[in-house]
Amino acid sequence: MTAIEQYLIDTYRASQHGAPMPPPPGRDDLAVLRAARSYEQFQAVVEGRPAGRPWRAALHRLLHRPRPC
Repeated sequence: MTAIEQYLIDTYRASQHGAPMPPPPGRDDLAVLRAARSYEQFQAVVEGRPAGRPWRAALHRLLHRPRPC
């Protein structure tokens, strides 16, 4: 069963029982990613490492990797 199908079933059940509607799937995905990033930056500070932007380093590695000949 997909997330959309489960959401539709949950929405139907909520409407039948007068309960509040469930949030749509994927609504809070970005918030979870932001929280994970903030936690990793916090852990870096606690461990004494620089709390930079890891996505910038990953992008830099992708853009400046040596090309095979």
